[in-house]
Amino acid sequence: MNIKGLLLSAALTAFATPALAQLNAYEDYTISDSVWEIATIKVDSNMGDYYLEGIKSTWVESNDVAKSLGHIEDYTIMVSAMPDSGHFNILLGVKYASMADIGPSREKYDAFMAAWGEANQDSSRETSKTYPELRKITGQYLMHELTMLDSSSE
Repeated sequence: MNIKGLLLSAALTAFATPALAQLNAYEDYTISDSVWEIATIKVDSNMGDYYLEGIKSTWVESNDVAKSLGHIEDYTIMVSAMPDSGHFNILLGVKYASMADIGPSREKYDAFMAAWGEANQDSSRETSKTYPELRKITGQYLMHELTMLDSSSE
């Protein structure tokens, strides 16, 4: 077999293999009802601590209130160990019990605003004015967690 034939054979094998590996939802993995709202943030060099200081009194505290009210299940902040590489260096996530919990609700809004208070609302507005100078939101996503099922038990 010549080199051309060998390369063609290798290329066809490489493209054919993924087509054989197809998983099926609920047979090979499960999809959680809960959903994560993820925001990817690119904070300017040497501004990470300033940004985190700002979101501590706005984003973190408001999510603590939402969590205490049962509006969200959890939230997370992840920071890159290599902050100057890639399209983002901070990831903010909020976990909801289901997609239905993301939609608007007058009842939840009123409960949140009563718990959050006018003073916190005014403070948050003032603090968040500096965010455009420190960061850029590079993406927003809604993601479900998948759990692979053990195929050896079949």
